[in-house]
Amino acid sequence: MPEDRKTLRYQVLRYAPNLIRDEWVNIGILLEEFQELEALGGSLRAIKVIEEDREFARVRKLHPSADVELLHGLASEFETLRSMTGEDMRKYFTRLESTLSNTLQLSPQKAVLAEDFNTELARLYDTHVAPPPRTVGGGIVESTRAWIRNKLKDVFQRHRISRKLKPAVRIDEYTHSGDPFKFDYSYRNGVRGYIQSVVLNRDAAQAKVLAYTVESIRKRVPSCEFTAVTEAAPVPGNLQQLFISKLFEDQNIRIVPMNRVEMFAEELRLKLQ
Repeated sequence: MPEDRKTLRYQVLRYAPNLIRDEWVNIGILLEEFQELEALGGSLRAIKVIEEDREFARVRKLHPSADVELLHGLASEFETLRSMTGEDMRKYFTRLESTLSNTLQLSPQKAVLAEDFNTELARLYDTHVAPPPRTVGGGIVESTRAWIRNKLKDVFQRHRISRKLKPAVRIDEYTHSGDPFKFDYSYRNGVRGYIQSVVLNRDAAQAKVLAYTVESIRKRVPSCEFTAVTEAAPVPGNLQQLFISKLFEDQNIRIVPMNRVEMFAEELRLKLQ
């Protein structure tokens, strides 16, 4: 309903290594929900920046001499924003733009109406920053983590559980400080649960990272449950997919292929009531 929608303000974070050529690539979204009175809680804010190999590869393709070390450090750098007030954040970005004006820029601010802050952050990121899906013969290749996450977002919205899930969850408290790994979603219902998208045909290395992460978390919190959402069910005879399946089985990571996500979402809805 219109009365359930709130006004949010966003800016696109751009990487512009060469101001003379006036070329840039979008690498993040800054989103704010502004409260008129600071006494009511001030501004809700978040920034989502590129973190996946495919996203960095796109930047390097457009700018071969890109400062990859700088880009890789942005996610950790912006974690400090969570504790800042609105005024502190404005000062922070003013300082950032003055010191890194030759590389990082913020676009003019725009307003948007949305019902849910986190859902809108993900939508804006997909629209302005995420690499477009690969195509073969004019068709979209539906085998990327971004595609799986978009499908999950739609399914969770339709089953009305989006607000009960926490997106982009850091886990460095269970592994090592500065660990950039993030689960797509987490939830609490007596036990902690985590959901992660995995591409069976391409993500053997990421599957190993996920298995290591799950093992590290279970050492601290044995009762956690984990779900890997994949583009399809593992294919018998496919050695890579068999490897990932066995890896997940050893760590008790449940595999939910996309053709069973609707059932999984409904199961989750009942669990989180």
